[in-house]
Amino acid sequence: QSSSGRFQRNCENLSRASGANEVINWRQRLEGAKAESEGVRRTVGDRLVLALSTAPLGPAMAAAALARGFAALSVFATPKCRNFSCWLLSVPVRSSILPGLRSSPTIPEVSFTSLNHGRQSWCGIHTSINLNNNKRNWLDRSKYTVRPIGVRKTGGRDHTGKIKVHGIGGGHKQRYRMIDFQRLRYEAGKEGEPFEEKVVQVRYDPCRSADIALLAGGSRKRWIIATENMEAGDIVKTSGQIGRMAVSANEGDAYPLGALPMGTLVNNLELQPGKGALYIRAAGTCGVLLRKVNGTAIIQLPSKRQVQVLESCVVTVGRVSNIDHNKRVIGKAGRNRWLGIRPSSGLWQRKGGWAGRKIRPIPPMKSYVNLPSRASLN
Repeated sequence: QSSSGRFQRNCENLSRASGANEVINWRQRLEGAKAESEGVRRTVGDRLVLALSTAPLGPAMAAAALARGFAALSVFATPKCRNFSCWLLSVPVRSSILPGLRSSPTIPEVSFTSLNHGRQSWCGIHTSINLNNNKRNWLDRSKYTVRPIGVRKTGGRDHTGKIKVHGIGGGHKQRYRMIDFQRLRYEAGKEGEPFEEKVVQVRYDPCRSADIALLAGGSRKRWIIATENMEAGDIVKTSGQIGRMAVSANEGDAYPLGALPMGTLVNNLELQPGKGALYIRAAGTCGVLLRKVNGTAIIQLPSKRQVQVLESCVVTVGRVSNIDHNKRVIGKAGRNRWLGIRPSSGLWQRKGGWAGRKIRPIPPMKSYVNLPSRASLN
Protein backbone atom coordinates (compact mmCIF):
# COMPACT_ATOMS: atom_id res chain seq x y z
CA GLN A 1 0.00 0.00 0.00
CA SER A 2 1.28 3.45 -0.86
CA SER A 3 2.48 5.83 1.84
CA SER A 4 0.01 8.50 0.69
CA GLY A 5 -2.86 6.10 1.34
CA ARG A 6 -1.58 5.36 4.84
CA PHE A 7 -1.21 9.09 5.47
CA GLN A 8 -4.80 9.80 4.49
CA ARG A 9 -6.04 6.86 6.59
CA ASN A 10 -4.18 8.19 9.63
CA CYS A 11 -5.79 11.57 9.12
CA GLU A 12 -9.22 9.92 8.90
CA ASN A 13 -8.58 8.11 12.17
CA LEU A 14 -7.51 11.40 13.75
CA SER A 15 -10.69 13.15 12.69
CA ARG A 16 -12.90 10.30 13.89
CA ALA A 17 -11.16 9.56 17.22
CA SER A 18 -9.78 12.89 18.37
CA GLY A 19 -12.12 15.42 16.81
CA ALA A 20 -12.02 18.94 18.16
CA ASN A 21 -10.92 17.95 21.69
CA GLU A 22 -7.46 16.88 20.62
CA VAL A 23 -7.03 20.09 18.66
CA ILE A 24 -8.04 22.12 21.70
CA ASN A 25 -5.43 20.27 23.79
CA TRP A 26 -2.74 21.16 21.29
CA ARG A 27 -3.97 24.74 21.23
CA GLN A 28 -3.57 24.92 24.99
CA ARG A 29 -0.08 23.45 24.84
CA LEU A 30 1.03 25.92 22.18
CA GLU A 31 -0.52 28.79 24.10
CA GLY A 32 1.25 27.72 27.28
CA ALA A 33 4.61 27.41 25.53
CA LYS A 34 4.13 30.84 23.98
CA ALA A 35 3.23 32.36 27.34
CA GLU A 36 6.25 30.84 29.07
CA SER A 37 8.81 31.94 26.49
CA GLU A 38 8.65 34.24 23.47
CA GLY A 39 11.85 32.82 22.06
CA VAL A 40 10.07 31.01 19.24
CA ARG A 41 8.66 34.22 17.83
CA ARG A 42 11.91 36.14 18.28
CA THR A 43 14.35 33.60 16.87
CA VAL A 44 12.21 32.34 14.04
CA GLY A 45 10.43 35.59 13.30
CA ASP A 46 6.73 34.71 13.57
CA ARG A 47 7.37 31.37 11.93
CA LEU A 48 6.65 28.05 13.61
CA VAL A 49 8.82 25.18 12.47
CA LEU A 50 7.24 21.73 12.67
CA ALA A 51 8.65 18.32 11.77
CA LEU A 52 5.68 16.39 10.42
CA SER A 53 5.57 12.64 10.00
CA THR A 54 2.84 10.12 9.42
CA ALA A 55 1.98 10.31 13.14
CA PRO A 56 -1.71 11.10 13.67
CA LEU A 57 -1.02 14.28 15.67
CA GLY A 58 0.92 16.02 12.91
CA PRO A 59 -2.07 17.56 11.08
CA ALA A 60 -3.66 18.61 14.37
CA MET A 61 -0.48 20.45 15.42
CA ALA A 62 -0.34 22.23 12.07
CA ALA A 63 -3.98 23.28 12.25
CA ALA A 64 -3.65 24.43 15.86
CA ALA A 65 -0.52 26.44 15.07
CA LEU A 66 -2.25 28.20 12.22
CA ALA A 67 -5.28 28.88 14.38
CA ARG A 68 -3.08 30.55 17.02
CA GLY A 69 -2.20 33.29 14.57
CA PHE A 70 1.36 32.53 13.55
CA ALA A 71 2.33 34.68 10.57
CA ALA A 72 3.66 31.76 8.53
CA LEU A 73 4.06 28.03 8.85
CA SER A 74 7.23 26.26 7.71
CA VAL A 75 6.71 22.51 7.53
CA PHE A 76 9.75 20.26 7.31
CA ALA A 77 9.27 16.63 6.40
CA THR A 78 11.39 14.02 8.14
CA PRO A 79 13.43 11.59 5.98
CA LYS A 80 10.96 8.79 6.76
CA CYS A 81 8.11 10.68 5.09
CA ARG A 82 8.09 9.30 1.58
CA ASN A 83 4.69 10.75 0.76
CA PHE A 84 5.99 14.31 0.44
CA SER A 85 7.18 14.79 -3.13
CA CYS A 86 9.58 17.70 -3.78
CA TRP A 87 8.32 19.31 -0.56
CA LEU A 88 5.05 20.39 -2.12
CA LEU A 89 3.65 20.00 1.37
CA SER A 90 -0.06 19.46 1.72
CA VAL A 91 -1.24 18.71 5.26
CA PRO A 92 -4.61 16.95 5.01
CA VAL A 93 -6.91 18.37 7.71
CA ARG A 94 -10.60 17.74 7.89
CA SER A 95 -12.39 21.04 7.43
CA SER A 96 -14.84 20.08 10.18
CA ILE A 97 -12.10 20.13 12.86
CA LEU A 98 -11.42 23.85 12.66
CA PRO A 99 -14.38 25.72 11.24
CA GLY A 100 -13.56 29.11 9.82
CA LEU A 101 -9.87 28.31 9.38
CA ARG A 102 -9.93 29.28 5.70
CA SER A 103 -11.19 32.78 6.41
CA SER A 104 -8.66 33.56 9.14
CA PRO A 105 -7.18 37.03 8.41
CA THR A 106 -4.08 36.37 10.54
CA ILE A 107 -2.44 33.98 8.04
CA PRO A 108 -1.22 36.09 5.14
CA GLU A 109 1.39 33.66 3.77
CA VAL A 110 -0.60 30.42 3.75
CA SER A 111 -3.04 29.59 0.99
CA PHE A 112 -5.83 27.05 1.28
CA THR A 113 -6.90 24.89 -1.61
CA SER A 114 -9.88 22.55 -1.55
CA LEU A 115 -8.90 19.11 -2.84
CA ASN A 116 -11.41 16.37 -3.59
CA HIS A 117 -10.05 12.84 -3.11
CA GLY A 118 -12.85 10.42 -3.90
CA ARG A 119 -15.93 11.13 -1.85
CA GLN A 120 -14.23 13.09 0.91
CA SER A 121 -13.33 16.76 0.88
CA TRP A 122 -9.94 17.70 2.25
CA CYS A 123 -8.34 21.02 3.03
CA GLY A 124 -4.81 21.21 1.64
CA ILE A 125 -2.52 23.65 3.49
CA HIS A 126 0.20 24.78 1.07
CA THR A 127 2.96 26.56 2.94
CA SER A 128 5.14 29.40 1.71
CA ILE A 129 8.33 27.30 1.95
CA ASN A 130 10.58 27.06 -1.08
CA LEU A 131 9.70 23.97 -3.07
CA ASN A 132 13.28 23.44 -4.25
CA ASN A 133 14.77 22.95 -0.77
CA ASN A 134 14.51 19.18 -0.92
CA LYS A 135 15.45 18.83 -4.59
CA ARG A 136 19.12 18.06 -4.98
CA ASN A 137 20.36 19.30 -8.32
CA TRP A 138 22.66 16.70 -9.79
CA LEU A 139 24.52 19.40 -11.78
CA ASP A 140 24.87 21.85 -8.89
CA ARG A 141 28.58 21.35 -8.27
CA SER A 142 31.04 23.97 -7.14
CA LYS A 143 34.16 22.00 -8.15
CA TYR A 144 34.99 20.95 -11.69
CA THR A 145 35.60 17.28 -12.36
CA VAL A 146 36.33 15.20 -15.45
CA ARG A 147 34.60 12.16 -13.99
CA PRO A 148 31.21 11.22 -15.43
CA ILE A 149 28.21 12.34 -13.38
CA GLY A 150 25.03 10.34 -13.10
CA VAL A 151 22.04 11.96 -14.77
CA ARG A 152 18.58 11.88 -13.24
CA LYS A 153 15.79 11.30 -15.76
CA THR A 154 13.01 13.89 -15.74
CA GLY A 155 10.56 12.45 -18.26
CA GLY A 156 9.76 15.99 -19.41
CA ARG A 157 8.37 16.89 -15.96
CA ASP A 158 9.19 19.82 -13.71
CA HIS A 159 9.56 19.81 -9.91
CA THR A 160 5.80 19.62 -9.42
CA GLY A 161 5.47 16.44 -11.48
CA LYS A 162 3.57 18.00 -14.37
CA ILE A 163 4.64 17.29 -17.94
CA LYS A 164 6.12 20.45 -19.44
CA VAL A 165 7.78 18.98 -22.54
CA HIS A 166 6.07 16.14 -24.37
CA GLY A 167 7.92 13.39 -26.17
CA ILE A 168 10.61 12.83 -23.50
CA GLY A 169 11.00 9.71 -21.40
CA GLY A 170 12.91 6.48 -20.96
CA GLY A 171 16.04 5.86 -22.94
CA HIS A 172 19.42 4.40 -22.17
CA LYS A 173 21.21 5.48 -19.02
CA GLN A 174 23.50 8.44 -19.61
CA ARG A 175 26.31 10.06 -17.68
CA TYR A 176 27.12 13.72 -18.00
CA ARG A 177 30.64 15.05 -18.53
CA MET A 178 31.25 18.65 -17.58
CA ILE A 179 32.39 20.62 -20.62
CA ASP A 180 34.61 23.65 -20.07
CA PHE A 181 33.17 26.12 -22.56
CA GLN A 182 35.47 28.88 -21.30
CA ARG A 183 38.51 27.90 -23.31
CA LEU A 184 40.68 30.79 -22.08
CA ARG A 185 40.90 29.72 -18.46
CA TYR A 186 44.29 30.43 -16.93
CA GLU A 187 45.91 28.47 -14.15
CA ALA A 188 46.86 30.17 -10.92
CA GLY A 189 50.01 32.26 -11.34
CA LYS A 190 50.05 32.04 -15.16
CA GLU A 191 47.56 34.73 -16.10
CA GLY A 192 48.07 36.37 -19.48
CA GLU A 193 50.47 33.78 -20.86
CA PRO A 194 49.64 31.50 -23.83
CA PHE A 195 49.55 27.84 -22.91
CA GLU A 196 49.43 24.50 -24.70
CA GLU A 197 47.45 21.38 -23.89
CA LYS A 198 47.60 17.82 -25.15
CA VAL A 199 44.60 15.86 -26.42
CA VAL A 200 44.39 12.70 -24.35
CA GLN A 201 41.34 11.15 -26.03
CA VAL A 202 38.42 11.94 -28.29
CA ARG A 203 35.20 10.12 -27.48
CA TYR A 204 31.44 10.01 -27.96
CA ASP A 205 29.26 12.03 -25.60
CA PRO A 206 25.67 10.83 -25.07
CA CYS A 207 24.50 14.28 -23.93
CA ARG A 208 25.32 16.16 -27.14
CA SER A 209 25.64 15.62 -30.87
CA ALA A 210 29.34 16.49 -31.14
CA ASP A 211 32.29 14.46 -29.88
CA ILE A 212 34.31 15.68 -26.91
CA ALA A 213 38.03 15.73 -26.25
CA LEU A 214 39.93 15.43 -22.98
CA LEU A 215 42.75 17.98 -22.67
CA ALA A 216 45.62 17.72 -20.23
CA GLY A 217 48.06 20.52 -19.52
CA GLY A 218 49.83 21.85 -16.47
CA SER A 219 48.13 20.48 -13.36
CA ARG A 220 44.62 20.01 -14.70
CA LYS A 221 42.41 18.10 -17.11
CA ARG A 222 39.21 19.26 -18.78
CA TRP A 223 36.68 18.31 -21.44
CA ILE A 224 36.10 20.48 -24.51
CA ILE A 225 34.12 20.20 -27.74
CA ALA A 226 36.30 18.37 -30.26
CA THR A 227 36.94 19.74 -33.73
CA GLU A 228 36.64 17.84 -37.00
CA ASN A 229 40.15 16.40 -37.36
CA MET A 230 41.20 16.39 -33.70
CA GLU A 231 42.93 13.20 -32.59
CA ALA A 232 44.60 11.87 -29.48
CA GLY A 233 48.16 13.19 -29.16
CA ASP A 234 47.52 16.56 -30.82
CA ILE A 235 48.79 19.75 -29.18
CA VAL A 236 46.36 22.66 -29.09
CA LYS A 237 47.25 26.21 -28.16
CA THR A 238 45.19 28.80 -26.32
CA SER A 239 46.07 32.50 -26.25
CA GLY A 240 44.30 35.69 -25.27
CA GLN A 241 46.71 38.11 -26.95
CA ILE A 242 45.80 40.23 -30.00
CA GLY A 243 48.85 41.25 -32.05
CA ARG A 244 49.30 43.66 -34.90
CA MET A 245 49.50 40.82 -37.41
CA ALA A 246 46.98 38.03 -37.78
CA VAL A 247 48.15 34.64 -36.56
CA SER A 248 48.24 31.45 -38.59
CA ALA A 249 46.20 29.24 -36.29
CA ASN A 250 45.80 25.50 -36.57
CA GLU A 251 42.58 23.59 -36.13
CA GLY A 252 41.64 23.25 -32.48
CA ASP A 253 43.53 26.36 -31.33
CA ALA A 254 41.66 29.06 -29.44
CA TYR A 255 42.29 32.76 -30.08
CA PRO A 256 40.41 36.04 -29.76
CA LEU A 257 38.59 37.08 -32.90
CA GLY A 258 40.85 40.10 -33.29
CA ALA A 259 43.90 37.83 -33.68
CA LEU A 260 42.49 35.72 -36.54
CA PRO A 261 42.49 36.56 -40.26
CA MET A 262 39.21 37.24 -42.01
CA GLY A 263 37.54 34.21 -43.59
CA THR A 264 38.58 31.84 -40.81
CA LEU A 265 36.18 29.02 -39.93
CA VAL A 266 35.40 29.19 -36.21
CA ASN A 267 33.22 27.44 -33.63
CA ASN A 268 32.38 27.75 -29.93
CA LEU A 269 31.74 31.47 -30.14
CA GLU A 270 31.61 33.66 -27.03
CA LEU A 271 29.11 36.50 -26.91
CA GLN A 272 30.77 38.24 -23.97
CA PRO A 273 34.50 37.95 -23.15
CA GLY A 274 35.11 35.38 -20.46
CA LYS A 275 31.49 34.15 -20.30
CA GLY A 276 32.03 30.90 -22.20
CA ALA A 277 30.95 29.71 -25.62
CA LEU A 278 27.23 29.85 -26.42
CA TYR A 279 27.04 29.67 -30.23
CA ILE A 280 28.20 27.14 -32.87
CA ARG A 281 28.48 24.08 -30.63
CA ALA A 282 26.40 21.48 -32.53
CA ALA A 283 27.96 18.67 -34.56
CA GLY A 284 29.37 19.64 -37.95
CA THR A 285 28.68 23.37 -37.60
CA CYS A 286 31.02 26.28 -38.14
CA GLY A 287 30.89 30.04 -38.52
CA VAL A 288 32.85 32.44 -40.71
CA LEU A 289 34.73 35.52 -39.55
CA LEU A 290 33.53 38.07 -42.11
CA ARG A 291 35.12 41.35 -41.03
CA LYS A 292 36.47 43.37 -38.11
CA VAL A 293 35.21 46.90 -37.46
CA ASN A 294 36.35 49.27 -34.69
CA GLY A 295 37.25 46.70 -32.09
CA THR A 296 34.38 44.39 -32.99
CA ALA A 297 34.07 41.30 -35.19
CA ILE A 298 31.17 40.15 -37.34
CA ILE A 299 30.53 36.40 -37.52
CA GLN A 300 28.23 34.56 -39.89
CA LEU A 301 26.42 31.78 -38.03
CA PRO A 302 25.44 28.42 -39.60
CA SER A 303 21.92 29.84 -40.00
CA LYS A 304 23.39 32.61 -42.23
CA ARG A 305 22.57 35.21 -39.63
CA GLN A 306 25.32 37.66 -38.68
CA VAL A 307 26.24 38.62 -35.13
CA GLN A 308 28.55 41.36 -33.92
CA VAL A 309 30.68 40.76 -30.83
CA LEU A 310 33.80 42.26 -29.31
CA GLU A 311 37.08 41.21 -30.89
CA SER A 312 38.31 40.00 -27.50
CA CYS A 313 35.77 37.14 -27.53
CA VAL A 314 37.56 33.80 -27.80
CA VAL A 315 36.67 31.23 -30.46
CA THR A 316 38.01 27.85 -31.52
CA VAL A 317 39.44 27.48 -35.00
CA GLY A 318 37.92 24.85 -37.27
CA ARG A 319 34.70 22.93 -37.56
CA VAL A 320 32.89 20.96 -34.87
CA SER A 321 33.41 17.20 -34.97
CA ASN A 322 30.95 14.47 -36.04
CA ILE A 323 30.11 16.09 -39.37
CA ASP A 324 28.00 13.08 -40.45
CA HIS A 325 25.55 13.50 -37.58
CA ASN A 326 22.78 14.73 -39.89
CA LYS A 327 23.20 11.65 -42.10
CA ARG A 328 22.44 9.08 -39.43
CA VAL A 329 19.61 6.63 -40.09
CA ILE A 330 17.28 5.84 -37.21
CA GLY A 331 16.11 2.64 -38.92
CA LYS A 332 13.41 1.60 -36.46
CA ALA A 333 11.14 3.00 -33.80
CA GLY A 334 13.07 1.31 -31.01
CA ARG A 335 16.16 3.42 -31.61
CA ASN A 336 14.24 6.58 -30.82
CA ARG A 337 13.24 4.96 -27.54
CA TRP A 338 16.91 4.25 -26.85
CA LEU A 339 17.53 7.97 -27.32
CA GLY A 340 14.78 8.91 -24.88
CA ILE A 341 12.34 10.11 -27.56
CA ARG A 342 8.77 8.98 -27.05
CA PRO A 343 6.35 8.65 -29.97
CA SER A 344 3.80 11.32 -30.74
CA SER A 345 0.13 10.85 -30.01
CA GLY A 346 -0.69 9.78 -33.59
CA LEU A 347 -3.55 12.25 -33.83
CA TRP A 348 -4.10 13.35 -37.42
CA GLN A 349 -3.70 17.08 -37.87
CA ARG A 350 -4.36 19.04 -41.00
CA LYS A 351 -1.33 20.67 -42.56
CA GLY A 352 -1.67 24.39 -42.25
CA GLY A 353 0.39 27.30 -43.44
CA TRP A 354 3.53 26.01 -41.79
CA ALA A 355 3.96 23.32 -44.45
CA GLY A 356 5.75 24.02 -47.70
CA ARG A 357 8.74 26.02 -48.78
CA LYS A 358 9.15 29.61 -47.69
CA ILE A 359 11.67 32.12 -48.96
CA ARG A 360 12.34 34.52 -46.12
CA PRO A 361 14.88 37.32 -46.00
CA ILE A 362 17.93 36.95 -43.79
CA PRO A 363 17.25 38.52 -40.38
CA PRO A 364 19.19 41.69 -39.55
CA MET A 365 22.54 41.55 -37.82
CA LYS A 366 22.40 40.97 -34.07
CA SER A 367 24.82 43.06 -32.02
CA TYR A 368 26.07 41.93 -28.62
CA VAL A 369 28.28 44.98 -28.16
CA ASN A 370 27.16 47.34 -25.40
CA LEU A 371 27.53 50.61 -27.25
CA PRO A 372 27.02 53.88 -25.33
CA SER A 373 23.55 55.34 -25.68
CA ARG A 374 22.85 58.78 -27.12
CA ALA A 375 21.64 60.06 -23.74
CA SER A 376 24.95 59.20 -22.07
CA LEU A 377 26.92 60.99 -24.80
CA ASN A 378 24.93 64.18 -24.25
